[in-house]
Amino acid sequence: MGHVHTIDWETLQSSAFEMVRRSYAPYSGYPVGAAAVTIDGRTVTGCNVENVSSGLTLCAETVLVGNLFALGGGRLRAVAVVDGAGRPIAPCGRCRQVLYEHGGPDLLVAGPDGPWTMATLLPHPFGPDDLARRGRPVTTGPERLPGPPAGLPEGHRALGAGETGEPGDGDRGRSDDAGPVR
Repeated sequence: MGHVHTIDWETLQSSAFEMVRRSYAPYSGYPVGAAAVTIDGRTVTGCNVENVSSGLTLCAETVLVGNLFALGGGRLRAVAVVDGAGRPIAPCGRCRQVLYEHGGPDLLVAGPDGPWTMATLLPHPFGPDDLARRGRPVTTGPERLPGPPAGLPEGHRALGAGETGEPGDGDRGRSDDAGPVR
């Protein structure tokens, strides 16, 4: 935890607060912004995006992790999550699990009285190592998609390159009149 002092928490919280202004929170009226720095020094941000069906709402931290991978992936080093007034708030339980996966137990999280480690916020996590102990390989990044899924039900197939799954999309080059295989 010796690297706590190298994080510019003021700038990180300011970046998170900037994301508050971009949030979509018409139902709760509780906008949230998040900003993180990766271990290679990049800044990644996210904001909450609510949905009328509450269970479909995206927390700022999950949007942040999605943006992390949209920008090439990596590991998180420190994260700040703030409310509409710019005050640091603790991630919800679901987001603690998501952040743990992409930052690990040493991920630093801005708190009202200084940073917490993810190990403090989520002391007994379920993580990738749990699957690996059961003999299931865990990969990250683009290499995690080696090809079509195995064991598709009879009459189904994986989409080919450029196919969208729309009707008529998968029947190119077929000689029968059966239409696309679904």
